[in-house]
Amino acid sequence: MRFCAKNGFEARGCPGAAEAYDAMYETRFDLILSDIMMPEIDGFEFARTVRELNTDIPILFLTARDDFASKQRGFRAGVDDYMVKPADLDELLLRVEALLRRAKIAHSRRLEVGSLVLDADERTAYVNGEEVPLTVRVFNLRPSPAASSWTSSGTETAPPALARWTST
Repeated sequence: MRFCAKNGFEARGCPGAAEAYDAMYETRFDLILSDIMMPEIDGFEFARTVRELNTDIPILFLTARDDFASKQRGFRAGVDDYMVKPADLDELLLRVEALLRRAKIAHSRRLEVGSLVLDADERTAYVNGEEVPLTVRVFNLRPSPAASSWTSSGTETAPPALARWTST
């Protein structure tokens, strides 16, 4: 999960499907990253059930099962993408970003609170539309994306991990 935090995402891991279902009732997630092999029910059944509850949430399987039959079964159960372990984390990040883009969930590093706008990519701050001169050091004193509630969020591990992305 540190990989996610380092890349501006927050992850919530669940040890099994029952906990994942409970989490989905409590919180709105923007992406699910799940393994096929998990306790109680398998990822195929989990994906089918999620699809009955939410047809829009992107689901990505990250699993050791590399056979075509498992991939076919996963896509037919409703997953949007499928990666085989061990996975390259940079590729995982690209796929998560693509899934979110297609789901119209922005991954922005911009915070707007009232008349204050902080843009982490440009390292700029604006108040009432006017730029406030800040050194890089001062700008970096703002809340860490990994530690704040205004960051995007995601996940790097399964079984099933739920990710909540919120625009910043």
